[in-house]
Amino acid sequence: MKAIMVVGTTSHAGKSLIATALCRILSRRGWRVTPFKGQNMALNSYVTPNGGEIGHAQAVQAWAAGVMPCVEMNPILLKPQGDMTSQVILMGKAVGKVGAAEYYEQYFDRGWQAIEESLRRLGSDFDLVVCEGAGSPAEINLKHRDLTNMRVAKHLNAPTILVVDIDRGGAFAHVVGTLELLDPEERALIKGVVINKFRGQRSLLDSGITWLEERTGIPVIGVIPWMDEMFPAEDSLDLLDRISRKKPGSELNIAVIRLPRISNFTDFDPLEAEPSVTIKYLMPTQPLGHPDAVILPGTKTTIADLLFLQKTGMAEEIQSYAAAGGTVLGICGGFQMLGKMLADPEGVEGQEGRYNGLDLLPLQTVITGNKIARQRLVTSNYPQVGLPVTGYEIHQGRSRMLDAEGEQPSSCKPLFDDPGLGIVDISQSIWGSYLHGLFDNGPWRRAWLNHLRQQRGLPSLPTGVANYREQREAVLNSLADIVEAHLDLNPVLPPPKE
Repeated sequence: MKAIMVVGTTSHAGKSLIATALCRILSRRGWRVTPFKGQNMALNSYVTPNGGEIGHAQAVQAWAAGVMPCVEMNPILLKPQGDMTSQVILMGKAVGKVGAAEYYEQYFDRGWQAIEESLRRLGSDFDLVVCEGAGSPAEINLKHRDLTNMRVAKHLNAPTILVVDIDRGGAFAHVVGTLELLDPEERALIKGVVINKFRGQRSLLDSGITWLEERTGIPVIGVIPWMDEMFPAEDSLDLLDRISRKKPGSELNIAVIRLPRISNFTDFDPLEAEPSVTIKYLMPTQPLGHPDAVILPGTKTTIADLLFLQKTGMAEEIQSYAAAGGTVLGICGGFQMLGKMLADPEGVEGQEGRYNGLDLLPLQTVITGNKIARQRLVTSNYPQVGLPVTGYEIHQGRSRMLDAEGEQPSSCKPLFDDPGLGIVDISQSIWGSYLHGLFDNGPWRRAWLNHLRQQRGLPSLPTGVANYREQREAVLNSLADIVEAHLDLNPVLPPPKE
């Protein structure tokens, strides 16, 4: 099996970016390439066509490779919860909730078996596997339980790229220290170093590169320039690095509440790509202000995050904002929060009991152990009738209206031809949907934005626009162009398949 491994000296060094760029670069060169990450810990996830859940980053890498995402690309996904535990997704399906020690005891062998089987399947279908590590490969206290980094590289005998983030400082020390802590067999697999996020004059770096190559005997095969906000963040920690600044010419300001366990905030990449929209990720402890719309995103722990909104006073601010005619949209967990009541009778989220919601929609939600994960194709009723809308569900709650059974509440209407996927009140001020990827649908997104623009007396935007995947393709091509221009793949690229 031919493979390339990408590991990093630290978290957020740029492993996902380099792996994604490699998938597009090698695909353009004629390779049948697939991404792979044995174990991912992230709250941004995607549902494959067969209903399996994987990390969203691996779905993006699959699109970069020009192939359909599948569970073998990310056989283990850990979704952290707020009580020092994680939900374990194995081969696309939720199989349990454990703490770190219990995970090693209960899932290490099962996890490695899933990784080996996934690699066998991918190896039979593709010419080349681009593997991504996680965190650092040199965490000496965790190496015995590391399923993602050099264990995979050694299993595949894969030439490995070590990525370092120079913007954070200490890059040369990070590289040397990482190499010193690798076993000789592991170190022998490192065939090239990539310096990522470089800003400044390249000639000032040359003496350091010469020293590093002489000190380690490993070539620096790339110096990748800083690419500000080109590539979507993989997990919520990256949101801390996002600077909310008003775009030149933007006319709408939308606040996304940065919940403690925010998930699938990739839902809002299409909005961030709109020239007329400024997105601000707002901590619940910050004042809400007067945005044109407020979005409550998905969350891994709906009830705990709802309680945090109530504790900080953000819940009351949102209620007052809505009472004054403001527009509020909730997606998945955010949708559940908009209702009158949430119940978790089995303690699935660790918060057993019944809790008051924001009381903005006539909705009641019960959290259950049975998880729904599936792709959907529906037709819109609002804000414009008849638009095809695609997306995916990932939730463990079941929601129902509180009016008489079998009757649609007069105070709200179904967003889609499937009434279980979302509702909107009659004033079109309070919106709620279970559908992730909603804003990927260009005509629906523009129609919703035009509703906001109408309230501001702004002219409507054209709705005959492409879906976000076409913009994503342009971003992936630009990413690949930049990385390819600054990267020498010869030390790591295997010979073409005969």
